[in-house]
Amino acid sequence: MDSLPFALLVVIFVVAAGVVWAAGIQLSKATDVLDARLHVGSALGGLIVLAVATNLPEIAITVSAAMSGNLDVAVGNILGGIALQTVVLVILDAFGTRGRGMKPLTYRAASLALVLEGLVVVAVLAVVIAGSQLPDGLELLRLTPDVVLIAALWIVGLVLVQRAGSHLPWHEDGRAPDATPKSTKSGGETKMSTRKAAIVFAFSALATLVAGVVLERAGDAASSQIGLSGVLFGATVLALATSLPEISTGLQAVRQGDDNLAISDIFGGNAFLPVLFLLATVISGSAVLPRANAADVYLTALAALLTLVYVVGLIFRPQRRIIGMGVDSFVVLTLYALGIGGLFAISA
Repeated sequence: MDSLPFALLVVIFVVAAGVVWAAGIQLSKATDVLDARLHVGSALGGLIVLAVATNLPEIAITVSAAMSGNLDVAVGNILGGIALQTVVLVILDAFGTRGRGMKPLTYRAASLALVLEGLVVVAVLAVVIAGSQLPDGLELLRLTPDVVLIAALWIVGLVLVQRAGSHLPWHEDGRAPDATPKSTKSGGETKMSTRKAAIVFAFSALATLVAGVVLERAGDAASSQIGLSGVLFGATVLALATSLPEISTGLQAVRQGDDNLAISDIFGGNAFLPVLFLLATVISGSAVLPRANAADVYLTALAALLTLVYVVGLIFRPQRRIIGMGVDSFVVLTLYALGIGGLFAISA
């Protein structure tokens, strides 16, 4: 796409963004139905089904980069957007329930299962930072210890969340007294058959995959033509564009009354993305995380910090709103803005 005119790249970018947005809404509706019919639960459904589907573009780009030996692209693609993907919760909090007099998102969705998901994200990101400091040459059977540990933590997290969804030795099975009820499905969505939901999910996932890749390629080509730094563009404009599936699915989930699914989609995606380093290592046969540069490691640490703010919010459940959002969302937005300032300093 590098040879295309800038104006055409912008048109392609906008069209692809529209497709991703529409597909994300359908993904959320279909996942909501499949969660209920298959008795998966919103937290686990968001952690696995929806999180993987909305990150299909990242999967495709990582595989492509690993096959071509461009591991720097694979690392930057995965780590560059996790922090901003966490900031998507700010958007959901501020705009998902605007005008309805609702309490903040973490107040409504509070549950120990979501706290557990957030801690899994922090644990995975901690291993990513540690793995970035390891030397090359630790490959054995096309694997390195850091990516194996990341995948193991993700699997353990799935098991623990599944157990938390069925039973916890806490009052009300770990759910806050007046949080969003477990079942608030609207009549229209629950009338969708399981087969139709599966078909809608499959087609929406495919649309997200194709349009997401086009979105990223067009955005990268446009940034090159205007001379914007790849790291800065990737962590801001491109990260926001590739987070459109999470934004559209999250807003739809909140409007459906499934606040847990909205948060779980973000936490699930952030925990799942580093697992792709395992895939990249197997395909390339080389250590991937040592390729992370200072900006990548910086953004990973920022993502862990933002996640911890929301974990605290889920525990303390602040009711106060600041500029139309919960206190925790306001803190996350402030920290992210300061973090991007630090990123400019690193990239200068």
